[in-house]
Amino acid sequence: EVQLQASGGGSVQPGESLRLSCVASGFTVHDHAIGWFRQAPGKEREGVSFIMSSAGETYYAESVKGRFTISSDTNKNTVYLQMNNLKPEDTAVYQCVAGWSWGLTIHGSYDNWGQGTQVTVSS
Repeated sequence: EVQLQASGGGSVQPGESLRLSCVASGFTVHDHAIGWFRQAPGKEREGVSFIMSSAGETYYAESVKGRFTISSDTNKNTVYLQMNNLKPEDTAVYQCVAGWSWGLTIHGSYDNWGQGTQVTVSS
C-alpha cells in the first residue's frame, strides 16, 4: 500500500526553523518526484519544493529560495524539508505529495499524497 506520512509542523516565531519529514511506504523516494505543496487561508495552493533524486532534480518556489532546503534519505525512504528563517507568510498547511512524473508532480498532477501538517509562524 502506498502511503506518505508527513510530520514536523508546529508553531514558531519569525526567524526560527522547522524540519518537515515525509516518510514513504509502498514505493521508493529515489525514483519519484516528491515534495510539498502548501495552502494558507485565502491564498492559492503553492508548490514549495520538490526533489527527484534519480533525475538530479530539485525545485524551490521563489518565495523560499535561500531559506528552505529539500533532501532525501533513501535508507529511511524519507524526504526532508529544512525550513530556516521562517516568516509569517510561510504559515500554511503543508502537504507531502509524490508522483512518477517530475513535470506533472510539481505542477499539481501527482499520484499520491499524505495528510497535511500545519506550520504557523507568529510572534
